[in-house]
Amino acid sequence: MLSVFFQHFFIYTKGAKDMSKFRLQSVVFVLTAFLLGCNEFMVVGVISDIAKSYHASLSTVGFLVTSFAIIYAICTPLITTFTGKFDRFKVLMVLMLIFLIGNTLTAIAPNLFWLFVSRIVTAAVAGTIISLILVFVSMIAPIEKRAMLVASTFAGFSIATIVGVPVGTAISNAFSWRDSFALISVLTVIICDFLYWLVPRNSRQENASLGNQVQLFRDRRIVLGVIVMVTLMSAEYTFYTYVRPIITTVLGFSTTNLTWLLGLIGVTFILGNICAGVIANRFGITKLTIISGTVLVCLLLMNAMFRVAWLGILLLCVICFVLGMPGSILQVMFLNIADREYPEAMNLASSLNPICTNVGVSIGSLTASISINFVQINQIGYIGAIYALVAVFGSFYLIKTSAK
Repeated sequence: MLSVFFQHFFIYTKGAKDMSKFRLQSVVFVLTAFLLGCNEFMVVGVISDIAKSYHASLSTVGFLVTSFAIIYAICTPLITTFTGKFDRFKVLMVLMLIFLIGNTLTAIAPNLFWLFVSRIVTAAVAGTIISLILVFVSMIAPIEKRAMLVASTFAGFSIATIVGVPVGTAISNAFSWRDSFALISVLTVIICDFLYWLVPRNSRQENASLGNQVQLFRDRRIVLGVIVMVTLMSAEYTFYTYVRPIITTVLGFSTTNLTWLLGLIGVTFILGNICAGVIANRFGITKLTIISGTVLVCLLLMNAMFRVAWLGILLLCVICFVLGMPGSILQVMFLNIADREYPEAMNLASSLNPICTNVGVSIGSLTASISINFVQINQIGYIGAIYALVAVFGSFYLIKTSAK
């Protein structure tokens, strides 16, 4: 599924001083981001199996998703700013080891308590890892290729928010939910070897005190970008939280078709990320209002289009295609602003989009859980449209502010 994705960004890596190493670094960074995303979102696809194995309720096990997002959002800026004054390579390798331990504990957790502990451990370090990866990407990529490579790398994480669900479901159906996380541990060991070989050494951030880093939030463009990203992710997870019952119950597809339909939706998300790199290179953030407006229209059309099964699937594909764009576009903006005006805050800037993603996931899933008690599931798009509307206004003011 990622082969087309890799082929696409290889086109944009031509002309680097050491082509073969640059390409390999690019692939490894993308795979690292994808691995981290799968660790987080794979749980969504195996919640029922986890609940069954521990004889727990779905609501209890479902808190794994919310708690992970909360811990992720809290710990990422704290650990990122705290470790900013140390050598980035050493910090990355230590955090990858902690991630490996936490994920392995998930695979072998003897009870629900240790499962929650394992998810807390991985959530605490995952955000800082992806932020460091994005910093290394910005360091190795020529300025004219940075947008595409940052978009491609961040796409690895973003794609996992969609693809991780069917991957986890398929592995769990074929073997067990524990095997899903065991596979991630095996892949983590392999990825760590490549990171040790390929990541630049002696990358110490200068003058990276907490005060110097948080001044990034004095920039109005950063604040507006955060608002846009959080609201768009919230809009997405008002409906994606219930994507399985939407496909099977609302649209009437059988459970045997569920995996490939989720995969189809994942492919459209990948295509959206590919387009995001091109848009970021050519237009920067100037198309964000159109993107946010398209999300708003799609959400408003959900109730009507869900009345016909294939129109409903088509709409889900379109909206996921569009939602694959803003994350990478905004992440490039965050890094470019930090690189030019707040170099001491590069680590924090690189962590903003993963943080926004998880804050949005928390808000969107919580909103969906509450709203489903008052509206039918096929009408959930109207709730998400409220967040999308905020994103439209935020995008408009962001573009206007950046043009000054």
